[in-house]
Amino acid sequence: MTYTVLDIVIIFVAMIAAFVIGSKLLKSTELSMALAGVVAVIFTWAHGWTAEPVRVIVEGLFTNLDLAMTFIFATLFINVYSASGAMTALTRGLVSKVNSKWLLMACMAVLMLIPGAITGAGSVSVFVLGAMVYSIIRFMGVSEKKATAFVFVFAIMSAACPPINLWTMLMTAQANMPYVGFELLLLIPIVIAGAFTIIYLGWGAKRAPKEEILASLPQVNEKMSGVGGAVRILLPLLALVLMFVLTLVIPFQMPVLGLPLMFVICTVISMLCNPNKMGVKEYWKVLDGTMEQVFPLVATVLSVGILQNAMAASGVKGLIGTAFVLLPFIWIYILILVVAPFAQGCMSYGSAIVIGTPLIFMFNTAGMNVTVVCAAMSLMFPIGDCLPPSRIVGRLTLETTGYTGSYGSFLKQIFLPCLVLGLLALLMLIEPGWFAFLA
Repeated sequence: MTYTVLDIVIIFVAMIAAFVIGSKLLKSTELSMALAGVVAVIFTWAHGWTAEPVRVIVEGLFTNLDLAMTFIFATLFINVYSASGAMTALTRGLVSKVNSKWLLMACMAVLMLIPGAITGAGSVSVFVLGAMVYSIIRFMGVSEKKATAFVFVFAIMSAACPPINLWTMLMTAQANMPYVGFELLLLIPIVIAGAFTIIYLGWGAKRAPKEEILASLPQVNEKMSGVGGAVRILLPLLALVLMFVLTLVIPFQMPVLGLPLMFVICTVISMLCNPNKMGVKEYWKVLDGTMEQVFPLVATVLSVGILQNAMAASGVKGLIGTAFVLLPFIWIYILILVVAPFAQGCMSYGSAIVIGTPLIFMFNTAGMNVTVVCAAMSLMFPIGDCLPPSRIVGRLTLETTGYTGSYGSFLKQIFLPCLVLGLLALLMLIEPGWFAFLA
């Protein structure tokens, strides 16, 4: 059966209406995205374009199952690692040995990057380290508003930081690109924007005495000190790094473990290195807390799968792709720093599919380095994690830090650091050839 552009536009409008109504009634971005996908499939089936609507939904549900598994086991690893006291011991060690305010703030920034870089979710960084880093930054003499901004900015940067960048993974999977060559392209802009953020938020602040800071931090097991403690802290992280490196250096000799299994191995190592007496009951609580913590993220990637499969089956994905292809480059450059973050705020990781993938095809047609283009957009999308309706990381940051100001004042404080990150990404998008040597 033939269909026209008008038919696809009607389906697209119906999807938008379903998403908006679902967001208002269900108060869930994840369910709203899934509902929009179901509406598209129903319209497609009603038009006779597909005879198996249930199959479209079920296949979409399993499209990003590997990413969901990565989320679960990466977060489990971080939580088991934290339960051993390793994160607290590492923080106490840095506070006791680093006397420079700027260096300590830089160390806190690096710590904030680790959980999100490993899991692909900035919310995990806030869950694991947000409260602790916030208290230490406050002891640096930084105001409540600036300390809250510090936690948020480095949380979204951690989500974009390699090795796990979910926006990049989704776009490369859709565009049949290898997930290779993104490490420096993502890391260097984050380092530059991170350095600016530290100076911008820490300027004029005066550090509190070391003893006062240490007194506010939780105590750790004595076995976490000395050489033995260093081994317990570093061994799980080194094991993860080693597996990553071996996969890149000797890909044909190294068994294909996959990211979920890598994190399972590191979780077991963390359990073996744990000096605290934790039984099955205690580890079960960690697992239960992990599933509750990661459930919204898993629901998001599964909903995105339904949405992207429904859009492909209904022709909406092609319509959006065509619209971007027909748009002049200058207008893409003008609008992308507004459209990409707001798309993230509305569709969460679905923004990478709806906007990112069509742009990759368009830039590829123009002969530009799509690895750089993909990395650039992956730096823009996380900025929208503070925007409605989802506000995933922004909302969580304010709850974790107990921020007493208005949400508008919080947005004003994070605007400049986010703008710097966005402008760096925009430069990469405009002149991808300048950065091709990093890929």
